[in-house]
Parts: sequence; structure tokens; C-alpha cells
Amino acid sequence: MNKHVLLVDGMALLFRSFYATAVHRNFMINDHGVPTNGVNGYLKHLLTAVQTFEPTHIVCCWDMGSQTYRNELFQEYKANRGEAPVELIPQFDLAKEATEELGIVNIGLKGFEADDCIGTLATLYQKEARVTVLTGDKDLLQILNEQVTVALMQKGIGNYKHYTKALFEEEMGISPKALIDMKALMGDASDNYPGVKGIGEKTALKFIQTYETIDGLLENVHELTAAQQKKMQAGLEDLKLSRLLAEIKCDVPLSCPMDETKMNINQERAAAMLRHHQIKGIEPMMNRLSTIEIS
Repeated sequence: MNKHVLLVDGMALLFRSFYATAVHRNFMINDHGVPTNGVNGYLKHLLTAVQTFEPTHIVCCWDMGSQTYRNELFQEYKANRGEAPVELIPQFDLAKEATEELGIVNIGLKGFEADDCIGTLATLYQKEARVTVLTGDKDLLQILNEQVTVALMQKGIGNYKHYTKALFEEEMGISPKALIDMKALMGDASDNYPGVKGIGEKTALKFIQTYETIDGLLENVHELTAAQQKKMQAGLEDLKLSRLLAEIKCDVPLSCPMDETKMNINQERAAAMLRHHQIKGIEPMMNRLSTIEIS
């Protein structure tokens, strides 16, 4: 199987890149008055990943607005997050434009998160290709399998912790899919969903290591301490809801034939876009990509 698809979490790359320089208020505002710091870092992350993983096919996935089906399930989902900084707002479209000018497909579906698009495409493409997911989001570890790996970005550019299914199971002692049940038990402060009150990460992991699933845990709830039983009983409805919120959907209604995602960097178009927006330091990286052989 020579085909290798790189699925890029565009939101993760852009946010990480923006905040890396925004902390010093280095927004790199161009002559058009548009900040470019996030896009600059995003492109460095993207092109470094292409050079590292040498994919034959590539797709960038994006959120399409802040409201998704998860907000319909739970109104407070991600309600703890403030508005995006004013300097970041124009860079969402600019990042997608830069991606398109490189010759890379952008995918996003209103009502779903980028993670759901990644999960769906990974499920589709794994039938005929190896799949690598590039992200900073540990939630995507739940889609690991024999054909799908996840490269978690670490500090700096080009540093990854590359998870296989085997490495995840060795570290955690649970299957990747069981991460959904673990997250449902412990909740997620970042995404603002509750889990079971009083059940933290260590206890949630121990429960899933022991009982494998939430159903297995509930069938054997009598084995828990009296205090744990009380917490589980009180948090049952929140647990059911949290599991729905924690699970990445791998069957969203999107279409992106793999033939249309073949890796083919359009250096001329991309260079013109970079010069227009005064995004510096990227052209030499594109030139180095010309040495990569795409089979």
C-alpha cells in the first residue's frame, strides 16, 4: 500500500502558530493592514510536516463556525471560550487561501468540527491508504487503528509524538476507542462538558482499564466504593451526554474523493500569494519540497 494520506487539523496548526507570537504582540501586520503571524507559522508547520511525512495525498480540515451539532446537544459546549482575538479573525480565510494556492484541498462542513471531518476522511481513506493525522488535539487519538496514526505536535516546529495504536495501548492500557468512555467519565474543562462530578482523569482511566467500557463499569458498579457508586448514580445523565460529546463522528456527510487530494504543491501560485500578502520565510521551504518524490 504505497498511498499515504496526511490529514491536517488546520485549526490546531493556525491557533498554535498565532499564540506562539501573539504573546509578544508580534502580529506581522503587512502593508494591507492584515496580520499574518498565524498564517506564517501555520505554513511552516504544514510544509515541515509534508517534508517529514512525505505524503502522496493531503487534506486540511477546518471548523466552519463555532456552532455544531454538539451545541444542540448541550448549549454550554465550549461556552467557556471567548471570542477569537481581532488579529486572528482575518487569518482564518487567509490560511485557507494559502492552503488552496499551494494546491492543497480544504475541507470543512457546517455543523461539524474539523475533528469530525478528519475522523470521517480517515475512515474512508484507510481502505486504500495509510493515514497520518497531524494535530495538537489528543482527542483524535481515539481514531487510531492499524492504518491510522496520529502525529501530535510538540513544542517547536517539526517535533511530533507519533502515536500508533500499539504505542497508545502500551502507554494507556486501554484501546483507542476506550478513550471516548474515559473522556465521558472525566469530562473536559476545555470543551466545557461535565463528565461525572468527582471522577478525575486517574480514576476514569482506572475504571476503563478495569471494565473496558462504560457499560462494563455500570454492570459492575456494585464493585465500586460506596462514594464512587453515589457519584456514578448522581452523574448518570451527564455521563450519557458527555459520551455523545466526546465521540468524534466518523460518518459525517462529506465528499472528498482521494484522487482529488493528490500531493502536488503549486509553487508558482503559492509564491505569488506569499509575495502579495508579504508572508516571508516560506518560499525556501517550498523549494525544498521539489526534491520529494510522489509515487
